[in-house]
Amino acid sequence: IPEQSKKLNIVVNGMEIYSMKIDSKVTSRFAHNVITSRAVNRGNVSKEVFFDVELPKTAFITNFSMTIDGVTYPGTIKEKEAAKKQYEKAVSRGQTAGLVKASGRKTEKFTVSVNIKAASKVTFELSYEELLKRQFGKYEMFIKVKPKQLVKDFEIEVDIFEPQGITELEAEGTFITNELQNTIKKTFSGKKGHISFKPTLAQQRRCASCSESVLDGDFTVRYDVKRTTPDNLQIVNGYFVHFFAPTNLPKLSKNIIFVLDTSGSMSGREIEQTKEAMLKILDDIKEDDFFNFILFDSEISTWKETLIKATPENLDEARKFVRQISAQGLTNLHGGLMRGIDILNAAHEENLVPKRSASIIIMLTDGQPNVGVSNTQEIEKAVKKAIDGRYTLYNLGFGSGVDYGFLERMALENKGLARRIYPDSDTALQLQGFYDEVSNPMLIDVELNYPENEISDLTTNNFKHFYDGSEIVVAGRFVDSNQNHLCVDVRGEGVSMDFFDLSEQTAQAFQEQQYIFGEYIERLWAYLTIEQLLEKRITATGEEKENLTAQALALSLKYKFVTPLTSMVVTKPEENGNEERIADKPTEVVSVQFLSLMIAASHHPKIQAQYKSAAVQVDGDPHFIISVPQKKDAICFNINENPGMILNLINDPVTGITVNGELIGDKRPNSDAKIQNSYFGKLGIANKHLDVKLTVTPESITIENGDEKTGFTWLDSVTLQQAGLTLIINRKKNLVLSMGSGASFVVVLHQVWKKHPLHQDFLGLYTLKSDKLSEQTHGLLGQFFRPIDFTILEIHPGSDPKKPDATMIVKNNELTVTRGWQKDYRRDPTHGVDIPCWFVHDNGAGLIDGIHTDYIVSSLF
Repeated sequence: IPEQSKKLNIVVNGMEIYSMKIDSKVTSRFAHNVITSRAVNRGNVSKEVFFDVELPKTAFITNFSMTIDGVTYPGTIKEKEAAKKQYEKAVSRGQTAGLVKASGRKTEKFTVSVNIKAASKVTFELSYEELLKRQFGKYEMFIKVKPKQLVKDFEIEVDIFEPQGITELEAEGTFITNELQNTIKKTFSGKKGHISFKPTLAQQRRCASCSESVLDGDFTVRYDVKRTTPDNLQIVNGYFVHFFAPTNLPKLSKNIIFVLDTSGSMSGREIEQTKEAMLKILDDIKEDDFFNFILFDSEISTWKETLIKATPENLDEARKFVRQISAQGLTNLHGGLMRGIDILNAAHEENLVPKRSASIIIMLTDGQPNVGVSNTQEIEKAVKKAIDGRYTLYNLGFGSGVDYGFLERMALENKGLARRIYPDSDTALQLQGFYDEVSNPMLIDVELNYPENEISDLTTNNFKHFYDGSEIVVAGRFVDSNQNHLCVDVRGEGVSMDFFDLSEQTAQAFQEQQYIFGEYIERLWAYLTIEQLLEKRITATGEEKENLTAQALALSLKYKFVTPLTSMVVTKPEENGNEERIADKPTEVVSVQFLSLMIAASHHPKIQAQYKSAAVQVDGDPHFIISVPQKKDAICFNINENPGMILNLINDPVTGITVNGELIGDKRPNSDAKIQNSYFGKLGIANKHLDVKLTVTPESITIENGDEKTGFTWLDSVTLQQAGLTLIINRKKNLVLSMGSGASFVVVLHQVWKKHPLHQDFLGLYTLKSDKLSEQTHGLLGQFFRPIDFTILEIHPGSDPKKPDATMIVKNNELTVTRGWQKDYRRDPTHGVDIPCWFVHDNGAGLIDGIHTDYIVSSLF
């Protein structure tokens, strides 16, 4: 290829990223990473250049800066509240102020852009740190590689220093071709390891004549260290870190209860993938283990009444049981967990299982409790009391319909953890992978004790289980900063031992400065302490939570970590002066998998729905808010129609489900208003495949199944299952409806003061399981179950000085939109929360398919 053509191929939209380097230094498992990107504007006019990187969710950002033509614009880390004004100011101008957002199962995306003049250069530099965890016998460091264009000087360089010595070192990339394989250089000897990856421009091309880069995927480094003793102690400048990972121990037998959600929402692909995973797990269960299955839907069922030993015959019988599992009914999560705990209790009390064995509960659910005990706080309290510290609870949340915060709190309170399982083609592998992590317990009730008068600020030092291939890490600070020795007492129960007793150990400060960054053990201690304080904060309340928050915040600010309590304020130059943006640490959210469509009313207080994962809500005087998670922004529009009109909200020809709503008005028209208020006073929900129709008004609920008709009022408390339909009426509050495909709806009753001169009772509709509807789903709400994208251009002053106008490009339409706010009453049912959004005028014209009158239908069914 001629040199001139090569040059053109590395310039994209006038911008050339001529250098990108990822430099990682790992010392004693603690990784300090610096990503540096350099770009130049080859065009004749100012251009916008993006710095767009993905980093592990377990990492904390520590620094960011931009240098433009020799002038550096650093990021500063502040308390989140202190940065709030900059954030609100940016949002009010219609800008996407958040720089960091969740972008995948394991990563967060940091994005910043800046306009630079012709021929100008910019350097971006981002630093982050993390403690590498040991799993399956190796430490793993994950680097996302995605430069998005050919880069003249691209390099990944990893230096590892481990005082114990390195025994193995490997590197691989999901994008590595046979030709690229030789560009990964790897060496290790003694305490030091080195990896470099520096492909040429030609090697980066997808093909000889291509301008697209092959560098798009994951680059992973794995290594392990030499272990001559069960543990290793390292001391530097008044801080210590203690690594504990004994080898060659006999495995403990385990007692494992699988508590599986088999409610109707698990039907189809989800239950089949769960069964596939369970069958593979049964192949891995050891003959010394004991196990059982608990299934929960509206009812609780068990495979066996007691724990059963994993003999070949019993495993064969279990496989037959798993193959016939089906999904139907509601979600009695409390009942399933309590039955599992009861079976474990009985097994220990009756000595059916070995005294020295590890007892584990693995619970999988895709929804939220809605029958039996459905209050999550009551469930947490009951489960914690029943387990009483004896067993470990792991909660797996399948998909986006779960209350992940509830699952996480309950697991942490019972010495376990929660894990999100993503609905995808590899779901069965995700489930099996989690089981593999906890399937080989070696020790139980491990404690690492240190002299109290010598140590302060100790991280967590007691652990329910030690699993094969993992590692326990404890760090602390000496009272005397000159101390360089420590007496350690490690105790843990195994198959053939009661405890380890490790005598006094002495450690010397390390001198290999080339491989050591700053006060690395002190920063490791701070990282681990913050991580554990934030975890404890999840289950804490009141004064305890305030104290944990204060401690974590103080450390985050001192060591300059971007954590959920801090923000990085990034200043960037613009034509009209410097502009400030905010980089926050994303937290686990209730719904991350699909578009969330919210519709909230601006005129009435709302009761708080107990179904926080709802993908769709329609409530009150219809004000639609379409939340677009990937942009951390929202679009809103109104539908203005007369009382008596019936609107089609959802229509799915594949599942046969339709939802229509009839509008009602106020008791008398408001003569001062140009547009009259209207609300949903009647909902019609039908499934033609089941021949079922449900009519809901603020006074009554009627079910028609063929020629049969059943009626209820909102004064009833009902649980009903018939003809593939499950209905729960929570008296004077809401009803929960689950239909054949697993699609679930909640209808909320809004009651106003009966003597109110204007307003009357109305209904709200919440869709819980929109992913159970087909891709052909349409309607005013249904069309937005599919992701939507938009672009905002030309922000300029509008008729209201506080609400700028802009041009929106959406669905190939160019619309004039206005920045404004709508109320979301989910968190604050009295006052609501202001949601900033771009308002689309004229009944959503250009945003909704067709025009709004296309959605008017003649009857509820």
